[in-house]
Amino acid sequence: GVPAMTVGGTGDVLTGIVAALLSTDLPAFRAACAAAFVSGMSGEMAFDVRGDHIVATDCIEN
Repeated sequence: GVPAMTVGGTGDVLTGIVAALLSTDLPAFRAACAAAFVSGMSGEMAFDVRGDHIVATDCIEN
């Protein structure tokens, strides 16, 4: 992740990723770890494109 991810909605994105992974019967700890990784990577990708001015939907698009 990057500091630019400290905007409203990024926690909701993370929660959505966790919920999606839990729906596949992945154990909770693994779902949380995988979601944190995916969320962080999508934030870094959004940062590479938009810089410090990202919003949660930029993370979703990645």
